This record gives sequence, structure tokens and C-alpha cells, in this order.
Amino acid sequence: ALAGCRMCPLGWLGMASLCLGTLWAVPAKDRRKAEKPKADLTLYENLDLDNYDLTVDNYGDILDLSNYEELYDYGDLVPKIEVGTLAPRPKDPKTLPDLGETTAGTPKPIPGQGELSLPCCLLCLCLGSSVYCDDAGLEQIPALPPDTEYLYARFNRIGAVRNGDFSGLEKLKRIDLSSNSISRVDADAFRLLPGLRELLLPENRLPELPELPRSIVRLDARGIALGGRFGDLKQLQFLHLSDNQLDFIPVPLPESLRSLHLQNNNIRTMHEDTFCDSQDQGQIRRALEDIRLDGNPINLSLFPNAFFCLPRLPTGRFS
Repeated sequence: ALAGCRMCPLGWLGMASLCLGTLWAVPAKDRRKAEKPKADLTLYENLDLDNYDLTVDNYGDILDLSNYEELYDYGDLVPKIEVGTLAPRPKDPKTLPDLGETTAGTPKPIPGQGELSLPCCLLCLCLGSSVYCDDAGLEQIPALPPDTEYLYARFNRIGAVRNGDFSGLEKLKRIDLSSNSISRVDADAFRLLPGLRELLLPENRLPELPELPRSIVRLDARGIALGGRFGDLKQLQFLHLSDNQLDFIPVPLPESLRSLHLQNNNIRTMHEDTFCDSQDQGQIRRALEDIRLDGNPINLSLFPNAFFCLPRLPTGRFS
């Protein structure tokens, strides 16, 4: 029994040697694989994933920016520049397009572009059939492309509209010349535009309106101190004449009218037949729903029989 006890330490020593031999027999590559998950667990334990926010300040803690260039090959992303893709500059100044002011009635032709469309679209922004010349420093209306349907030339210094400014523009539907310095409009400047539906001229200096085409649907002439006659405009639906120092309501008004804005003028009185036919007590004028007379000294309650045909009373003072 004593000899058996002395054999015990030797047996444990033999078993330990056998285990160490087995461990060293495992390749180093496999040992590294076994150790890797432990390192990953330690890395993730240090991250607060619930409150993690990737910002510019901690971006370098996550990515090794020192080796960032090794991760991507930028060689294919470098733009290739081909020499000779730009047209050479002409030596003769006469071959350059003349971008100066031209007479609208005699536009200079440009090959393949029609009537001076290229200079106009350099001064303004041309998008399809619309031309935008807002705040472009214009003193006159430029020669427009022949397919122009909508012109916006607001906030310029245009002083006059001449007969030839819109010649040949049969497709023109809308002209917006708001906030210019227009003090003169030739007699035929707008009249010969068969498709013109909207004319906006607020904040100008016109003493009177020129003759307008009968196709007009919307006329905005606010703040230009003028009156006019509109009975012949059989398609007119929106007439805005506020802030014009008017002392009367311009009659007759077309039956097609839907909106009449006359606020902030000097109108003190009106006829009973201004809106309704006093001889036709069954008249109903359903279209005219928006009449504004507020800001005028007129007391609308003094004309109780003037509104019987309207769908609603005008906006204004009734006492």
C-alpha cells in the first residue's frame, strides 16, 4: 500500500505530461482561432450599444484612419481629362455673338436658333416655353424665342412696352411685368396677341391701359393709378384694380366676371345698375362671387337694391 501511494504522484505527473503534449500538437493557427472570440467579446463589452452615437469626434475610434487608403483603390475614380474636347476660341471678334441690346422689331438671326433666342436665354432663364427674366436689370423687353408661352419679367427697370416687343408670338399666354417702371404702352403692344389670357402689370406708372385682346381672362393692374373700360372683354374673369386712386367703379362689367378687387381706392358712390339690372328682378349673376370695396369711403348700406342678383354681398363698409 505504501508503494502504491508513492506511485500516485508519478501517475499524476504522467497524465499532466500527456495533456501538455496533446495541447502542443494543436497547430498555432487553430489556437489563434480559439482565442479570437475572447478578444471580440472584450471589444464589444467596452461599447455602450444602447447609447452609441457615431459623430465626427468619435469616428476615428471605430475606423483605423491610418490604413484607410489601403482599404480602397482610388485609381479608378480619378477623372480622365481628354484634351481637345472644348471648342477653340475664335480669333476674329466678329464671329462672337453680339449680346448687346438690339431692336426688338428687327432681331438678329442666329443659325439654328430663330429670332435672337440665344442672347435672350443668356440674359434670362429659358425652360421649355417659359422665359424667366426676374430681377435681370432689363430696361426693355428682350427679343423672345418664337415658342414663348409664359414671360416673367418682374422687378426690372422696363420703361415702355412697344408695338414690336411681342410680334410673332402667337403662343404667348401670360405676361407678368410686375414692379417695373412702365409709363408708356403702345396701342398695339398687346392687342395683336390672340392667345394672351393673363396680363399682370401691378406696381407700374401707367396713366391708362392700352387696348387689350378679347382673349384676356385675368388682368392685374394694381397700384398704377388708372381706370379703363372692360365691357368688351367677354372672357374676363379676374379684374384687380386696387390701390389705383379710382373714384368710380368702371362700368359696364362683363358678365363673365368672377372676381373684382377695388379695395383702397376713393370710391364714394355707385349706380344701382352697377352689378345688377334693375329692370330684371329675376336676374341671377352666379359667377360674380368676389367683390372687394373695403378701404373706400363708400357706405354700401346706402345702395340696398344694387346687390340683389349677386350670390353674396361685396366686402366693404355697411354703416
